[in-house]
Amino acid sequence: MAAVICGSLAFDTIMSFEGRFAEQILPEQLHILNVSFLVPALRRDFGGCAGNIAYSLKMLGGEPLPMATVGSDGYGYVARLHSLGISTQYVREVDETYTAQAMIMTDRDNNQITAFHPGAMMHAHVTRIEPRPDVKLGIISPDGRDAMIQHAQQFKSAGIPFVFDPGQGLPMFDGRELAAFIELSTWVTVNDYEGKMLSERTGWSSAEISRRVQGLVVTLGGEGCEVWVAGEKTLVPAVKAREIVDPTGCGDAWRGALLHGLEQDWPLARCARLGNQVGAIKIASRGPQNYSLQDALPRP
Repeated sequence: MAAVICGSLAFDTIMSFEGRFAEQILPEQLHILNVSFLVPALRRDFGGCAGNIAYSLKMLGGEPLPMATVGSDGYGYVARLHSLGISTQYVREVDETYTAQAMIMTDRDNNQITAFHPGAMMHAHVTRIEPRPDVKLGIISPDGRDAMIQHAQQFKSAGIPFVFDPGQGLPMFDGRELAAFIELSTWVTVNDYEGKMLSERTGWSSAEISRRVQGLVVTLGGEGCEVWVAGEKTLVPAVKAREIVDPTGCGDAWRGALLHGLEQDWPLARCARLGNQVGAIKIASRGPQNYSLQDALPRP
């Protein structure tokens, strides 16, 4: 069975700052912020939430169907998906735009500052989700605002259960809109910062959100994750990484594992354990799509 992955395909320009952001930014001067960071290391990677999640799910043996848009410069990304055996049936090219671009700077403590140009992603709503018998579930990850709203409604109309993963797109929506996403979705996943914002904007606690869906997962980075089902919380501990090299794409790697587990009808806590394992493997590699899972995963 396949999983529709709504989100971005993007080129990531990843830079490493050898110091600490906190040492360069003076809190009392934020109103006149003007800083520059020397970044000796720079590279360009394939990224974007849809691409990263699809990569993770494919490495686990799943059948991802990324639903995304690329610009006139996106032919290389489409070719890469083909080389990985990932379907591009729902990948649309939009002329006279650039493929989405993320400029990501990471300091020595793995804090990140990101600038994101959406480009072709803003046309993602043009592609519709329709019922099909080989699709078991889907996910809505950060995408164009219209696309996220319409795809949630289309998943529901098609009878396809889906994960609501607002990520960096969460600030685009007010409490009423976020509540509507939750009511339409089957599962919700956020990191701890997003979880606090989601609760503040909807007025619902994590326990209350979990009662409106089949489950809520709040990822906590190196502390593991909280799995909420029917108002009850289970803490799933983190998996120690071999080494910490680059956090870029760890959340997406985790979500690919989540989809894999949900496809197998696993309990949510078991899905989260696999996600923690995959995230620990990913963080030991540079870039969001350069890690390998072969012979690396113990049985969850």
